[in-house]
Amino acid sequence: MISRFRFISAMRADYGVQRLCRVLGVHRSAFYAWLAGAPAREAKAAEEARIVAKIRDFHTASKGTYGSPRITVDLRDDGEIVNHKRVARLMREHDIVGLHLRRKKRTTIPDETTPAVPDLIERDFKPGPINHRWCGDITYLPVGESWLYLATVIDIGSRRLIGWSIADHMRTGLITDALEAAVRARGGHVNGVIFHSDRGSQYSAAEFAKFCAEYGIRRSMGKVGTSYDNALAESLFATLKRETMRQLPLKRWISARQARTDIFRWIAWYNHRRRHTALNNQAPTVYEDQPATVTTLAA
Repeated sequence: MISRFRFISAMRADYGVQRLCRVLGVHRSAFYAWLAGAPAREAKAAEEARIVAKIRDFHTASKGTYGSPRITVDLRDDGEIVNHKRVARLMREHDIVGLHLRRKKRTTIPDETTPAVPDLIERDFKPGPINHRWCGDITYLPVGESWLYLATVIDIGSRRLIGWSIADHMRTGLITDALEAAVRARGGHVNGVIFHSDRGSQYSAAEFAKFCAEYGIRRSMGKVGTSYDNALAESLFATLKRETMRQLPLKRWISARQARTDIFRWIAWYNHRRRHTALNNQAPTVYEDQPATVTTLAA
């Protein structure tokens, strides 16, 4: 019907509205009602074009990673009154797409002979006070014809990545370096903090157990081969790779230097800018700045 109205509007000077409506089977009242609404439609189109321009800006600022939920929050923080369904529709119509999760490859090797370490987290990764519960894992970074390995320490309370280490090996030193960085980030006040991991051989090593004991860190482990028991660490790696590797030729970094630089920049973005739905769409450092989340354990 709209196409008929547009045709009548374009040809009415030559053939007259009455004649065109009769030939096309359109009521004149319906055509005139449509014609009267033209200014409102033009205003709506202009408004949506303005919103789309902002959506593109926020999407670009997120390095092309944000979907409609986070873009909606960005728009609202910028003073726009928008519905998430409208944002989703505009992004769909203008082919503005965020990134989606992909399954990751496992790197840790279970050690069935390790002494029993309890699961003190039991899949409870809800945010809350900081410096109470940490988790970590190791992932691979494809570089040229070889690999680098990234070990992380995440504060479960705020989702903040507080410690990390990159090396060309997966020995226990990789994870103790990451944990030591986390201890420094928290000013050494970590006595009683829980550190949760999978049962990979690095986390089961006596060297790592000794390191944790020196700082009063309580070890926690999930079940063998169960990714859900360390879901937060798994999720971070999936996000990291999705958001850093998508532009890489053959999904590999050219050099170790490039990989380290990209990971460092992404961590800064992740901690200070990236919105988390579990944190009411706040970045980890913003969440940590709230007085209710700041708690310090006795050293």
